Amino acid sequence: MNAKKIGIIVGVAFALFFVISQPQNSADLVLNILTILGDAAASVVAFIQALF
Repeated sequence: MNAKKIGIIVGVAFALFFVISQPQNSADLVLNILTILGDAAASVVAFIQALF
């Protein structure tokens, strides 16, 4: 097996363990990530609107 495939498997296993063992913290983490991405998208839109 190559290192990339092993890394993906380990990452997925860790994510599943985190979701199963701490579901509330997992949900909070996903919500925070989505909030950050939404804020970033809104900033990009505001920047583009300011150009025109």
